[in-house]
Amino acid sequence: MPEVLRGTGVSPGVAAGPVRSMSGAVPEPPADQRHAGDAHAERARALAALDAVGADLEERGAQAGGEAQDVLAAQAMMARDPGLAGLVTDRIDDGLSAPRAVYEAFGVFRAALSRAGEYMAARVADLDDVRDRAVAVLLGVGAPGVPDSDEPFVLVARDLAPADTALLDPAKVLAFVTRDGGPTSHTAILARAMGVPAVVACGDCMDLRDGTIVLVDGASGEVRPDPTEQVIADAHAAAGARAAALDVTTGPGATADGHRMPLLANIGGPKDVEAALACGAEGVGLFRTEFLFLGRTTAPSEEEQESAYRAVLEAFPSVVVRTLDAGADKPLAFLPPPDDEPNPALGERGLRLFDSHPGVLTGQLRALARAADGLDVALHVMAPMVADAAETRSFVAACRAAGLPRAGIMIEIPAAALRAADLAAEADFFSLGTNDLAQYAFAADRQIGGLARFQDPWQPALLDLVALAAGAATAAGKDCGVCGEAAGDPALACVLTGLGVTSLSMSARSLPLVRAAVAAHTLDQCRRAAEAARRATDADGARTAARAELPGLEPLSL
Repeated sequence: MPEVLRGTGVSPGVAAGPVRSMSGAVPEPPADQRHAGDAHAERARALAALDAVGADLEERGAQAGGEAQDVLAAQAMMARDPGLAGLVTDRIDDGLSAPRAVYEAFGVFRAALSRAGEYMAARVADLDDVRDRAVAVLLGVGAPGVPDSDEPFVLVARDLAPADTALLDPAKVLAFVTRDGGPTSHTAILARAMGVPAVVACGDCMDLRDGTIVLVDGASGEVRPDPTEQVIADAHAAAGARAAALDVTTGPGATADGHRMPLLANIGGPKDVEAALACGAEGVGLFRTEFLFLGRTTAPSEEEQESAYRAVLEAFPSVVVRTLDAGADKPLAFLPPPDDEPNPALGERGLRLFDSHPGVLTGQLRALARAADGLDVALHVMAPMVADAAETRSFVAACRAAGLPRAGIMIEIPAAALRAADLAAEADFFSLGTNDLAQYAFAADRQIGGLARFQDPWQPALLDLVALAAGAATAAGKDCGVCGEAAGDPALACVLTGLGVTSLSMSARSLPLVRAAVAAHTLDQCRRAAEAARRATDADGARTAARAELPGLEPLSL
């Protein structure tokens, strides 16, 4: 067993305790398992199992409430999907048993999600959980579940299903560690909502034996087996010092010498407003509008959109809204991609999709303009996946026609960063999406674990692209924010400040730590850290070089 196991930290915090592993695994029904001949009875048995699973998921959601209820409602819809029922029925009619028919039908859906890109592929674990629960009902075996324990523990699993995660008791579960999953998985989302430290994509974690004491760092992604009492004490002391530092850092974001750095929240809808305000968000730097469109067969009406937008605009003095970012990893039933699109990530997604469906964009812009009418809010609207000046010019014109005075673009394509000066002449502002910018810069799919090092936002080449875009915006007198996950890393937030970005937007829970980190350093220190990071030749070297220039991070480190 390595001295330190490494994964991806997705929910900050530190915890130590004994390992408890998820119980059981539902066996795969044999490929040749057939029913006795009564297809009608077998169909009824299969559909009853799917309906029972849907009802159980809804009940669990009602008990959990909040964001977990929405997640479990979506899983219940998977169980009751008419298309799935049709696939099950067809296989039973071909002679397969109900368990095998259910297993194979889910396999069809699973393959489609796996090919659909990061957002939808992250839902594969949810689909597998529904499948396993239905197969367990049909086989008469118990579904995998959270182990019972009389003492608090660290939960270790291949992956965690929302149905299990949602009802966990934070007083009992000290932390999550999973072999699979990623930052956008529902495990990560619910862990952050619960405030429980979590590490995903930790390849060696399944080798941990039950009862082994581990120290989990949900920020760095490190899992340390058999830590000494002194190591645990030091970790908790550091966490306490960090909490104390956070308590004295309040108010608007700024460096130690007074350089303003607005700290904003990334949100997915009105439900996220309360948490953003509680964590001190000065505004919204990324309002993802997909929540209104995903999972629907028809587009939401302009009136429905207006109501949802207004609920957010009423809460903040400044809001940056991203227009619908559909296609590739976020397919929509009413906006089908071209049949001949072999690589959706390089096809009609984001702004490009509106060339084929212009009414969707104009309707969204009209709804946004009406939502802001009469409110004292600075509404900024930006388009995703913009490649050149022509696309920028077209989007800005559409915003002006709708009565929206602040129109910007996301820098997510390397071409846009390389020619940022051309785009700055057309747009009112930039917002850097570091996740996609890294994916396209390194030709590395965000969903492929073996390429994870290319998704590290500390890659010097990615920092070079950020510097290009920020420099072009500054020269043109325009703002350039960052709304990718990079902004939520305290050390990297200081580097981004030194690179010349003008705002940082992140998940609500990251705001206090980033505020404290920025406040602990001068602008000159941030600039020196940025220069040191760009001189490095790899991500680890950049991280180490930057931190050497940022002594104020020590009290905030775990």
